[in-house]
Parts: sequence; C-alpha cells; structure tokens
Amino acid sequence: MDLHEMTHPYTPGATPGPASYLLVWDAPNLDMGLGAILGGRPTAAYRPRFDAIGRWLLGQASELSETTGERVEPEATVFTNVSPAGADAVRPWVEALRNVGFAVFAKPKSDEDSDVDQDMLAHIERRSTEGVLRGVVVASADGQNFLEPIEELAAQGIPVTVLGFHEHASWAVNSECVTFVDLEDIPGVFREPLPRINLDQLPEGGAWLQPFRPLAALLNNTRGE
Repeated sequence: MDLHEMTHPYTPGATPGPASYLLVWDAPNLDMGLGAILGGRPTAAYRPRFDAIGRWLLGQASELSETTGERVEPEATVFTNVSPAGADAVRPWVEALRNVGFAVFAKPKSDEDSDVDQDMLAHIERRSTEGVLRGVVVASADGQNFLEPIEELAAQGIPVTVLGFHEHASWAVNSECVTFVDLEDIPGVFREPLPRINLDQLPEGGAWLQPFRPLAALLNNTRGE
C-alpha cells in the first residue's frame, strides 16, 4: 500500500470507523529527547523521516490484520504545541506531515500546563471507548503520564508498543507488557546515525552528556511557585 493511500476515517467525536492501529506521536517530548542526544537543535540530517515511520506503521497494521483475521487500519497522529510566534516556522512541517498521511493535533503553547499529553491520552481513550482500538503505538519518553494507561490497555489484550530512545525510556524498556522499539532501529528514519552515548560503553577518553534543558529554566520554575 502506498503511503498516500493511508486513510483516516476517524475524527474526534465522529462515528467510529474500522478497527484502528493507532500511533500517537508526542512531538515536544521526542524533540527534547533528540536534542539531548545531539547536544543541540537537530539539523535536517537528524530529523526523523515520517514517511519511514508511516511505512513501519503500515507493516505493523498489516501483520496485526493477518494475525487476527480482521482488517486493521493504521491511524497515524502527531501531537504538537505551537508557540505564539511560531506558526510560520512550524507550518511547512505540519503540511509535510499531512501530505504523508498523518493527522496533526496542534495546540497553542501558552504555559507549562498546555502540553499535549492529556490530549494524546484522551484520543487513545476515545478509540478504546469506541471499541475500534486493536493496537496502540505511543511515541514518547513520558512514562509518568503514559505507563499506567497503556499497561491497562495491555492487560485488556491490546498490543502496546512504545517508540522512542532507549536512553530516555527505561520504563518502557523494562516493562513486561509493553514492546519497546528504538526509533533508530526502524529502517530509514534517520539519514545519519545518531551520535549516541551509552553509559555502559563509554569511550576511553570519556564523553560529555548535554543537559536536557537550559539551566535558566530554573528561574521560570521559581517564578511560577
């Protein structure tokens, strides 16, 4: 199946469509994780290719269809925040995603409480409540918000996969009921190998591990207290 043939029969609140193999992609979280690995803002060579992710998702949905004997449709969704002055910068990326076959949920980034985590969880819950959810892929390193809900789905017999970077997702790597897939293990997702540092296999001369966020972020937290 060609990527452009991917259909999205689902709209929030709409009549349930066919059985869904759902991908929810936490763009802010994965961007932060990728930046931590690279030690700075990702260049084009290190941006994930969503066409490769789409092909992988199509393959996973096809395998599930063969296993269950039921037609399972892939539903690829990306959740992101847009800063007040960032619409022009993010627009080409959003349009490229939609052109590949991904639905995009975009939300204004006004404060720390405007993250998209709860929107992702609500969308997963919506598909589950509709009775169409046959499998879910969570692309995020945020175990605090996602671990308990997806383990509940797994206990119901729904296959659950977490996509991310193993450095930041030990909660998923070590889970007995969740399948973890490192993004770099999906063929074609990155044009160049990521410059990853493994604490278990450090170079003899040592290596720098970059901070996850600027130190100045502490000032913002202090003001909000």
